[in-house]
Amino acid sequence: MTTTTPITASSAVTAATNSTTAAQNAGLSSDFQTFLTMLTVQMQNQDPLNPIESSDYAVQLATFSGVEQQVKTNDLLQALTTQLGLNGMSELAGWVGMQARTEAPAWFDGKSPVTLSPNPVLGADQTILVVSDASGTTVARDTIPVSAEILAWDGRDGNGASLPAGLYEFTLESYSGGTLVGTNTVETYNRIVEAQGTASGPVLILEGGSAISTEAVTALREG
Repeated sequence: MTTTTPITASSAVTAATNSTTAAQNAGLSSDFQTFLTMLTVQMQNQDPLNPIESSDYAVQLATFSGVEQQVKTNDLLQALTTQLGLNGMSELAGWVGMQARTEAPAWFDGKSPVTLSPNPVLGADQTILVVSDASGTTVARDTIPVSAEILAWDGRDGNGASLPAGLYEFTLESYSGGTLVGTNTVETYNRIVEAQGTASGPVLILEGGSAISTEAVTALREG
């Protein structure tokens, strides 16, 4: 003989509430038909001697309606974010092909000089340009004028030999009276070859493969 456990009003409410929560967590909160089916089952299995109050149904309906509205709002916000991202990408299309001034490593093609924008420490009387390759190895140390004027690096090491094509990073050591008073990254000009849209915002791809955010660009000029 099969034993059947009676379903009371309280157990029906608890079961329905738990089922509703699980449905929301599983992404079913936007399925109104599913909710109506659950509500119908709840009504069919209530205790006739202790029926569920109509106010309880109203609360469940209001709760589901609020969740459903929130899901729709989230969808609209996602669509709006996507559209804004596309608008931003269309604006960045004009940047492709231009040269961006950033602190990113610069691409040296083996022959064309790299344009640098040094920024010596105020009061320095000597500045040394330190050049490192992609592995972080120092390949050159050159004394340069104490100036913020743009200069060109010709791609040679400390012995005057031409360096191979690749990414190079530049730092500037500022000295005063023979004492090191500051070291900072030298900004370089790199050609922008691509603009990409990512979850965190637009990203610019520089020649050589470096990826930077638009906020990292301090200046633009014709390529």
